[in-house]
Amino acid sequence: MIDPDAFASLICDWCLEPQPGQQVLVITTTLAQEPAVALHRALLERGAWPLLRLTPGGLQPDFFRHARPEQLDSFAPFELLEAQSVDARVRIDAPANTTELTGVDPAAIVRAARARQPVREAQLGLRWCGTIWPTPALAQLARMSDRDHAEFIRRALFLDRPDPLAAWRELSARQAVLVERLASAAEVHVEADGTDLRLNVRGRTWINSDGRRNMPSGEVFTGPHEDSATGTIRFDVPSDRQGVEVSEVELEFAGGEVVGARAGRGGDALRAALATDRGAARLGELGIGTNSGIDRPTGSTLLDEKIAGTIHLALGRSYPETGGTNVSALHWDLICDLRSGGRVTVDGEPLIEDGALVG
Repeated sequence: MIDPDAFASLICDWCLEPQPGQQVLVITTTLAQEPAVALHRALLERGAWPLLRLTPGGLQPDFFRHARPEQLDSFAPFELLEAQSVDARVRIDAPANTTELTGVDPAAIVRAARARQPVREAQLGLRWCGTIWPTPALAQLARMSDRDHAEFIRRALFLDRPDPLAAWRELSARQAVLVERLASAAEVHVEADGTDLRLNVRGRTWINSDGRRNMPSGEVFTGPHEDSATGTIRFDVPSDRQGVEVSEVELEFAGGEVVGARAGRGGDALRAALATDRGAARLGELGIGTNSGIDRPTGSTLLDEKIAGTIHLALGRSYPETGGTNVSALHWDLICDLRSGGRVTVDGEPLIEDGALVG
């Protein structure tokens, strides 16, 4: 099992680095009360002000069942004030039911997300961290026992290592070498079963995602040029879209825009996401997973996009620090597993073969 105090120390000392007097908002469900309380203690010990918000399950579907139309198209003003007032924000994913939004109209979810974009932008301007705590629902989604799933997350967080901070420093150093290698890249070509896609990343910045914001992490990413994606790609790792499983996604791009889309499951959610706004049908991110502690899909995007031997593309919003300029209320990561015959070449030189980094 995961030691809540070790978890809290990792979040504080690697992800947040809180300073005395700072206000840190901690958001999670009642299923993660133990790590939230441990994080409360750890923040106080470092002189920061912890602000805890623990919510029961079922609030999201309840909102969509009872909200008036004007509430779908707006947000509580305090939410924006809160995001503008705190110094840092931690969200611990600990759901009681991973499919609670299955019966909700995808268009309503998109509508609310579009209205909340100012809040989202303010939150991304903070020091933030998104992390995860094992729950029975997540274990079931991953098709694991509760015990095996907790141990899986423990390994993904490097909390099974003698010195977790040293392990994250080592991963950061390895990824820094990969970032340096990709700094001068121009064309990225992805090939796999059902996939033949070219992207232009010339002049874009590659980011070393080493656990400071997502915990666990283990990826390097950039923002491809918004009009460059050309070809097709098949995402063979199922994805969660607001509690709805979307799988066997195939996208066709021309001039950077999705011109064809299908899904073996969750097609309505896919179409609703692409219709979010003008930027939703373009790519905001290309990422390369490097975390060897995550070796199989679990249904949780936070974990799955970090699998060593995979790449992921995000529809919608770019991260400005990459140089990307795509604007959207959507940011949805879709994952392509390259470990069974896939390859990535950069300017004609092999970078990934069958999921393994070359050289």
